[in-house]
Amino acid sequence: MRDAVVRTRQGDVRGTVGDGVVTFKGVPFAAAPEGALRFRAPAPPAAWDGVRDASAFGAAPPQPPPAPGVPPAWRPGDGLDCLTLNVWTPAPGSARLPVMVWLYGGRWEIGAAGLPQYDGARLARSGVVVVTVNYRVGFEGFGHVPGAPDNRGLLDQLAALRWVRENAAAFGGDPDNVTVFGQSAGAASAAFLASAGTGLFRRVIAQSIPNGLVTPGEARRTTERVADAAGVSVADLASLPPEEIVRVQPPGAFGPVADGELVTGPPWARIRPDVDLVCGFTHEEYRSFAPVVDPAGVDPVQVAAAVGLPAGAVDAYRAALPGADGAALFTAIMSDAVVRMPTTWAAENHARAGGRTWLYDFTWRGAAFGACHGVDVPFTFGDATSRFARRFLGDPPAGFEALSGALRASWTAFAATGDPGWPRFTPPAGRTRLWDASPADVPYPLAGIRAVWRDPAA
Repeated sequence: MRDAVVRTRQGDVRGTVGDGVVTFKGVPFAAAPEGALRFRAPAPPAAWDGVRDASAFGAAPPQPPPAPGVPPAWRPGDGLDCLTLNVWTPAPGSARLPVMVWLYGGRWEIGAAGLPQYDGARLARSGVVVVTVNYRVGFEGFGHVPGAPDNRGLLDQLAALRWVRENAAAFGGDPDNVTVFGQSAGAASAAFLASAGTGLFRRVIAQSIPNGLVTPGEARRTTERVADAAGVSVADLASLPPEEIVRVQPPGAFGPVADGELVTGPPWARIRPDVDLVCGFTHEEYRSFAPVVDPAGVDPVQVAAAVGLPAGAVDAYRAALPGADGAALFTAIMSDAVVRMPTTWAAENHARAGGRTWLYDFTWRGAAFGACHGVDVPFTFGDATSRFARRFLGDPPAGFEALSGALRASWTAFAATGDPGWPRFTPPAGRTRLWDASPADVPYPLAGIRAVWRDPAA
């Protein structure tokens, strides 16, 4: 194992060389959001003298454990110095390779760029520079704090993209050919940024876009709930240690706030046509959230009504899914409500605005939860062995390498050329890539179901 030194705008960083890739971990793209900088927009990082070691990931942002019994990515002793990123490059210097910047998912509540499932080495060996970015989550990143900017997590992402613009060339990347890619909250974040017209990237790959918009009123009420739970006034929240806020913040309450500036509507509504877009969903998105459902306990009519579908919608689902039991209908309806329709609307709106758009449906079924939310992430990074991957895949399945290789080749080709390798999507029933053991291009596969849904942003 050797090391390599690259000069950034702030100072020199030393990475490690191994298996054809040079890796730089824990590189600051902004100052630590602590003290007077806490709950503020990210400030530029300080410069340093000498060579900074970049062999270890930086701290995760403050967050709770992802699930009971699962180790947390952040502990109180880790502090708040979390605004760092990681770079994998096959060729530091003047190669001018495509750059792919990953934004993690996690409901805008959990996640970290240094988690094992986001190792960028295999993607980088395909001839791209891969960057994974930490951004603030939960109350630290998206809680409403009087006198402070909303959407600090999105502002962190923008700061990281500005760092990439300034420093990509030193790592062998082309700052004029940047693709932002992400899954779930990361996909929606990419869509929000692509709606803002920053000029910092050319392309987006959005894997499972959810509806994550929070109104200003909802954000204020969540802050009041946090203050009440912590036993302090809203004005005193900013002085609480982050672990105290993490302890009482309500799950599922955070996300980008419609501030009328950076966020002006839902993530699918206004992706700019000058940004090329690949987007898609897993076929059974909701299986991750409700993996076991008793068909006898499901009334599909009540489920449809609860998500705002009109009378008769279940008939359309039964026609589209002949023989489906209550559990299958529940999964389909909830998958559409949570992800499949928001992602479809993103593709439709972007294509109708004149954008270059590609849509996919990831139909490969894992042994545990089928074609569920998140099952595509191991294939994206070529990872079949991390704890995250094994949750979805079990033992590495036959055919994993072939499908992962095809998906990674498509993503990196899109980053390099703007063409993922299948026909562009044109609404209402344009060609859609099915990602499975044998990928195929078919007419939009949810046409019969799509007809009962109305885009609320239209």
